[in-house]
Amino acid sequence: MVFGIETVQAQISVQAPSRVAAGENFRLSYTINTQDVDDFRAGNIPSGLEVIAGPYTSQQSSYQMVNGHTSSSSSITFTYTLYAEKNGTYTIPAAHAKINGRNISSRAVKITVAGHASTNANGAPQMHQDAEDESEMRAAGSRISGKDLFIKVSANKRRVYEQEPVLLTYKVYTLVDLTQLEGKMPDLTGFHSQEVKLPQQKSFKVERVNGVLYRTVTWSQYVMYPQMTGKLEVPSITFKGIVVQQNRSVDPFEAFFNGGSGYVEVKRNIEAPGLTIQVDPLPQKPANFSGGVGRFNISSQLSKTEVKAGDPVTLRVVVGGIGNLKLIKLPEIAFPKNFDKYDPKITDKTKLTANGVEGNMVYDILFVPRSEGKYTVPSVDFTYFDISSRSYKTIKTKPFALNVAKGDGKNISTSYDTPKDNDIHSLKLGATKLYSAGEEFFFGSVAYWIGLLLPLLAFIILLILFRKRAIDNANIIKMRSKKADKIARKRLKKANQLMFQGKSGEFYDEVLRALWDYAGYKLNMPVEKLSRENISESFASRHISEGSIDKFISALDECEYERYAPGDEAGNMEKTYLAAMTAITDIESEMKKKHEL
Repeated sequence: MVFGIETVQAQISVQAPSRVAAGENFRLSYTINTQDVDDFRAGNIPSGLEVIAGPYTSQQSSYQMVNGHTSSSSSITFTYTLYAEKNGTYTIPAAHAKINGRNISSRAVKITVAGHASTNANGAPQMHQDAEDESEMRAAGSRISGKDLFIKVSANKRRVYEQEPVLLTYKVYTLVDLTQLEGKMPDLTGFHSQEVKLPQQKSFKVERVNGVLYRTVTWSQYVMYPQMTGKLEVPSITFKGIVVQQNRSVDPFEAFFNGGSGYVEVKRNIEAPGLTIQVDPLPQKPANFSGGVGRFNISSQLSKTEVKAGDPVTLRVVVGGIGNLKLIKLPEIAFPKNFDKYDPKITDKTKLTANGVEGNMVYDILFVPRSEGKYTVPSVDFTYFDISSRSYKTIKTKPFALNVAKGDGKNISTSYDTPKDNDIHSLKLGATKLYSAGEEFFFGSVAYWIGLLLPLLAFIILLILFRKRAIDNANIIKMRSKKADKIARKRLKKANQLMFQGKSGEFYDEVLRALWDYAGYKLNMPVEKLSRENISESFASRHISEGSIDKFISALDECEYERYAPGDEAGNMEKTYLAAMTAITDIESEMKKKHEL
């Protein structure tokens, strides 16, 4: 994922009332969904409407980051204050702007002026208001209360099972002229969360709350997968907003012609409250549980059903649906014994929506039959926890018949079933050589006994070595622990190559996989069940120092943060690489010292 603002097509949106009364002031606003504007020109204002102030500009920008996911948006708004001089229907032509050498245009605006507006006590014209725009540009210094501007935080579920998705929504309600809003998203401890992609150009709607019409907009949404049980807290956060107010002590004509401003910007902190999610543990998990929680389906297909021995075949298994698709694991497939099986190639074809992660995970499993015959490629059983029925379900694919013909012999063991290989050979006939009784024979010589004892000695040594290997292989936890450092360093070596190639996204993915895989193998825990909390607890139970544990957790956090941190991209990658290498090295060093003791 590339840091920064996502490239979107530039456009100009326009806001103005469709109907006003003669004698009223009203606002005409043009918003461009980027701040990189070279030139802006509004359309000619027709006779009967008069510009009394503007344009004044306001810039809106937002930068958000949660769990390594970053989103940014920016825009600029040009606002004019117009005076409706006389009745009639007027068309304001399209506005134009130049962005990166390309000209873009807005739509034309049609405004109907009908009736006559009452004036204020001082005889000045009043600002137009209607039900579609309850936000009022208030006088400078006016108090902004919690009822004028607030944020609601809601979750579509407040009680869920572990790994069941929760949709978290931040929604803004305003009665004032809010032009900018920024805020860091909360650190959602205990959740694996992803941000739902929303339009960068925010569009306000009208919603009635306690009899009051508010302008509202959904600011951000997150799909959260709880990784722990119990009461998990989504903390309150503070957004920083900017509200525009009108400086009525400044004459609008003077502001327009003398370069002054009739408006002031007021900074306002808006607190979004926190909430609590009750996470219940899953019922007793069956032995073949995949870790999947949601609603899933499974299918499979075989690349060939007629092959020769030694030819590769691919079994494709597709798990689709809605749920924690990225965290599931495919069950082991019991291929026939004389099949060579290889690690599956995994293709992620999912997308994030407000319902959670949807799509397919595709597993391509390569295997090679070594002997001819008729075989059955078994069905694949997939057990998951179904959200709707709140119970475990097992779905399976169909089995396949595979016919394996005799191969070319290159990869097949030699067969000795033919009579010519097993028959007793004929007696050797012809001239023979006789030896005298005093001649030395090889049989009984020193060389003979050495040649006889050497294979026996080699057999004893090999027996000892194989017995030690069998004992080590029996200790699965020990073997996995030994592999942890080797696997992690292999991934970090690949990450180092990606760093020098400048492939930042692939680099950070590889470093994260190195850290999570190292913890999974070292602690003998499936990666999908790992969290920062149980990693810390498990390492502590193995008497790893608190400093080394903190370095490891910090390396995970730093990898997620530095990926999107501003500044020197190469420096960020080098810093992340060194943090990961140091964390793994320190833990390995401590474990080896304890083993030696």
